Amino acid sequence: MRIVLLTLAAAVLTGALAGAAIVGFGLYNVSARAGHLPGIGWLLHTTYRQSVRLRAPGPDAVPDLSAPGLAELGAAHFATACAFCHATPGDVQSATALSMNPRPPYVTDAILDWDPRHLYWIVREGVKMSGMPHWPAARPDEAWALVAYLERVRAGTAPQPRASASRDGPAGLSFCAVCHDASGRSDWPMVPRLDILPADYMTAALAAYRDGRRDSGFMHQAARRLDPGALRDLAAWFAARPAGGAGIGGDPALADAGARLARRGTGDVPACTACHGPDRPAENAAFPPLAGQHAAYLRTQLDLWRDGARGGGVRSNLMAKAAQALTDADIAALAAWYAGLPASGNAGPGRVDTP
Repeated sequence: MRIVLLTLAAAVLTGALAGAAIVGFGLYNVSARAGHLPGIGWLLHTTYRQSVRLRAPGPDAVPDLSAPGLAELGAAHFATACAFCHATPGDVQSATALSMNPRPPYVTDAILDWDPRHLYWIVREGVKMSGMPHWPAARPDEAWALVAYLERVRAGTAPQPRASASRDGPAGLSFCAVCHDASGRSDWPMVPRLDILPADYMTAALAAYRDGRRDSGFMHQAARRLDPGALRDLAAWFAARPAGGAGIGGDPALADAGARLARRGTGDVPACTACHGPDRPAENAAFPPLAGQHAAYLRTQLDLWRDGARGGGVRSNLMAKAAQALTDADIAALAAWYAGLPASGNAGPGRVDTP
């Protein structure tokens, strides 16, 4: 037995010394051109596939991927953040992408054999040492837009990112208008209307997105493509757009419940209308007006506030506290009421320390 133990110990020591020599002296060739040793690629890819299958959420976690605008939003992000490696349907991958090791799969190949729940995990979590990044925000909802787009790719009905019809405006407008429209009034329900927001509020929000204080993978990617001066110009442009009419409020009974809730404050939390209108005092103009804002966007934001996942500016603690006690029914009611109100437009410049 002693000989067996000594033999095992010697084998372990020899293996450790060999490993240390390979690492310490750079004996392993990490060249992407040289590629992996035989069998290593299979081992890594099998590990990847099994890891995804183990950790992906269950089928019940998959939301309605046919929600209006969801796949279109995913297409817009894919075009700027993902297409360099995976291309878009009908296009070819770049020579640089094809020189990566491992080589990123073409978009239609990347989704083979994966269900939506698996694609969500891959998009959100990324894959180590493959060039596949994780989603650039912690919030759990946004990656589903990419999944919705990829499912449309699978079906052969992938939407194309829309082009801006505007030839005027500041630098970067055509990029922003893909999602927000040049009018600031996107027809995608989960994308906020900008025609109703003050310029300084949007400037502060864009700065928070740019440096990661406000959590959004879409906007973190978008805001970092432009310098702070361009962001200020864009905020001023959208704030100057004529405010459109009311949004779509939905069920009148639900909206009535939202009206009662919005006007009711407590000893610790003021009424929603005190900060967000309508008929708010002038000293609260720093906060975003909500009348006419898309209900789906408002629901998402209130969910994030309640769950402590939104982030924001120096006043974000106020909404984090205000939203803690909201139920799902409360959130739906508030969103329905505010969405159905006539849009009042931006309320002046406000201040830059907005939430």
